[in-house]
Amino acid sequence: MQTILIVEDDVSLCRGVKLHLEEKGFLVQCAYSIREARRVADDGGKTISLMLLDCNLPDGDGLEFCKDFRQKRTVPVIFLTARDTEEDMILGFQAGADDYMAKPFSVELLYERISAVLRRSAGEKDREVFCYRGLTVDLGKMQVFREGEQVKLSGTEYRILELLIRNRSQVMTREMLLQKIWDFEENYVDENTLNVYIRRLRQKLENDPKNPEYIITVFGIGYTFGDM
Repeated sequence: MQTILIVEDDVSLCRGVKLHLEEKGFLVQCAYSIREARRVADDGGKTISLMLLDCNLPDGDGLEFCKDFRQKRTVPVIFLTARDTEEDMILGFQAGADDYMAKPFSVELLYERISAVLRRSAGEKDREVFCYRGLTVDLGKMQVFREGEQVKLSGTEYRILELLIRNRSQVMTREMLLQKIWDFEENYVDENTLNVYIRRLRQKLENDPKNPEYIITVFGIGYTFGDM
């Protein structure tokens, strides 16, 4: 049975998430401060499978705690926080987070995010097939089909599509996409290059690239997949 550590000073929220995750079969421990989280991690760190971490804690900054924690352990971290700006999210990922959820959030969506992060941390591919309005994406085999016909995508085109699908409950900012593509390509990717990739994806996937139903522009922010 996998153990999740929740580091959150809102006692009622922590207990509510704990109860929900225990119903899903997890063992859950709660810490209400960084000091308490350090103690729990030191005492039973080897048994922790994943940590849910708030940014604003009474005795310190969760971002700094995450940086320190990830230098010592490979345990995945998901931020649960009221800091919901684009800059906050980028800082969270830079601190070592595997995912980032802004409050308020759905506990069912949280469970799905936890399951996905745990699968990835175990070195497994998400063996799931995503279907939406004639588009089918086999996320395990990395294959894309449009109305039953396979669509050939480049590695970066597929990466962008996968990122949008896996984060379809939120808007992916241009900065977030650029950072992920940069990591994937291991070289610099600018905004003009991102525009080219988005245009190519729409040409390959959309019935009408000028009126897309899959890759939707959120003006001034970034992109999202389909209907949120």
